[in-house]
Amino acid sequence: MHGLIARTLQCFLQDTYGLSIWQKIAELAKLDFDDFEAMLDYDIRTVEQVLEAASMCLEKPRDALLEDIGTYLITHPNNEGLRRLMRYGGVDFFDFLHSLEDLPGRTRLAVADLQLPELELTDSVPGQFLLSCHGSLSEMPGFGHVLVGVLRAMADDYGALVILDHRGALGQAEVIDITVVETDFAEGRSFELAAAPPPVRREKAS
Repeated sequence: MHGLIARTLQCFLQDTYGLSIWQKIAELAKLDFDDFEAMLDYDIRTVEQVLEAASMCLEKPRDALLEDIGTYLITHPNNEGLRRLMRYGGVDFFDFLHSLEDLPGRTRLAVADLQLPELELTDSVPGQFLLSCHGSLSEMPGFGHVLVGVLRAMADDYGALVILDHRGALGQAEVIDITVVETDFAEGRSFELAAAPPPVRREKAS
C-alpha cells in the first residue's frame, strides 16, 4: 500500500485523538517503527493492523472510523489542498458527483504512483446515483467507507442535503447509494478558484 495512505491514517489519528493515543495504537499494532513515511510502500496487513488496533483502542467500529477519515480529509485545515482539488470538480454538488470518475486521474497528476480504485457513477432517476468503487476490496479495503465520509463532507461544503448508504460489496466493487435531496439546502463553505495570495510584507520606514 502506498505510504501516503498509511501516513494519512497516522495523521488522522494524531490530529483527531492526540500523539499519545497514536503511540498507544502503534504499540498495540506492534509496529517496529515510530512513523509511516509517505514515500515508502507498506504491506497492506500492516495498515490493517493499525486500523484494528485503532478500532479497539477507540472503541469505534472499523467502518465508522474509515468514514471519519474521509471527513477528516476534507474538513481538517491541514488538508485544504485536497479540499481544493475536490472543489475543482464543479460549481455545485451535481457537477462534483459527475466529476468523481475523473478523480483517480486527477490524483495521479498530484501523486503519480498513487493508484485509487476506479469509480463509476450511474443514475437511474433524477437525484439518485449509484457509485461503484471497482477493485477496492482487494486493492484498498475500506475505500468505499472513506469515500462515504468524503461525500458527506463535500455535501456540507457545497451546502447540499444528501443521503448516503454504503450498500456493501457487489463482486469486487463497493457500492454507495447517493440521494441528493436538495442542492441548496444550506450555505456552503466559501471557495475561490484562485488561491489567496500570500500577504505582502511592508518594510518599516527607517
